[in-house]
Amino acid sequence: MDTKELYREILNEHNINPEHKNAVEGATIELCGVNPSCGDNITLFLKTENDKIVDGGFTGSGCAISQASCDMMLDLVIGKQKEEALHLAEIFMRMIKGTATEEEIEELDEAGALQDIAHMPARVKCAVLGWRTLKEIFEPKDSVEMGK
Repeated sequence: MDTKELYREILNEHNINPEHKNAVEGATIELCGVNPSCGDNITLFLKTENDKIVDGGFTGSGCAISQASCDMMLDLVIGKQKEEALHLAEIFMRMIKGTATEEEIEELDEAGALQDIAHMPARVKCAVLGWRTLKEIFEPKDSVEMGK
C-alpha cells in the first residue's frame, strides 16, 4: 500500500467512523473553532482533571480533512497532561509547516498521515482547525496565530 492510499484510508476511517464526534457530558472546557475560508466549524469539548485531559469530543461540520484531523487529535490527547497535548499540537503545526523531524512526526501516530497537507495550501486551515482550537483553549488567544 503506498503512502497516498494509506493517507486516504486513515482519513476516510476517521471521517466516516469518528470515535470522538460527540459532545462530552460534564466537559470542563468548551470552545468553538471556525475556518472562515471554507466554513468548517467545530466545538471542542474537553473534560480535564488536574491539568489532565480525561475525556474529549467534538461536534460540527466541515470537510473530511477538518473532521478527521480533529478526531485523530483527540485520539492522541485524551489521557495526556495539558503540556503534553500542547507539545503534540506544536509538533502537528510544525509538521504542516514542514519543519518537524521524522521522530517528532512519529509521536503524532495516525495524525502524521496528514503530513502531505502542507502541499495543499487551501487545505492547511482545514487540517489545523482542531489543533488550533486546542491551543486556544490552553493558551491566551493572542498567542495563537490563525492557521499556524
